[in-house]
Amino acid sequence: MKSAESVREDEASRIEGLRAIRCSAILFDLDGVLIDSTPAVERVWARWAIEHGFEPDAVVAHAHGRPSLSTVRHFLPHNDYEFENREVERREIEDLEGIVVLPGAVELLTSIPAHRWTIATSCTRRLAEARLRAAGLPIPPCIVTATDVTRGKPDPEPFLEAAAKLNFRPSECVVCEDVPAGVLSGKAAGAQVVALRTTFPIAELRAAGADFVVHSCADISVAESAGSLALHLRSLNM
Repeated sequence: MKSAESVREDEASRIEGLRAIRCSAILFDLDGVLIDSTPAVERVWARWAIEHGFEPDAVVAHAHGRPSLSTVRHFLPHNDYEFENREVERREIEDLEGIVVLPGAVELLTSIPAHRWTIATSCTRRLAEARLRAAGLPIPPCIVTATDVTRGKPDPEPFLEAAAKLNFRPSECVVCEDVPAGVLSGKAAGAQVVALRTTFPIAELRAAGADFVVHSCADISVAESAGSLALHLRSLNM
């Protein structure tokens, strides 16, 4: 009997120059995959770093793709990190300037049946909803945020929870991520991972275990067929 990994590999095929993958659902990260909030993220974390005497670039780099509480605890392990995290969240919710939808995101989401996709983000629920509204994107009913889990990325819990909310096994899902911590989370959950090179270099995404790398959501198209999804990727792995 073939392993689940072998079955997934057999299902991947080249069609008209594209890589095709079969799955039951797609689990999206938010920032760097569907929307770009990088300027706001960098403004908030750089200001926080300076206030606490840290190097802004180091703090910003650590914050990408991780729950804010995880970053605060990393840099201030002995402080009132709950208070600090609430302050970071407040600033991020207030700073929505420059948040935009990334290329292909709207077209991709509208092409997927509502019960076959959701978001698993390291944002808190309040922040995720604020950014989705600012970008004009729908808030999926099964969204998973840092508020809903005890262990954030790179732990697999966010994607395990997202798959469970959609009533699919993680191995039946494809994860779309843009940072190594998210790629590690998706792979640990047992999903295939499509990495978008919107935030980190290709080499780092591949080193984290990404199965495929694309430029953006514009390189992903979806069709529903025979009770599953067929994803066609313009993969940079080819």
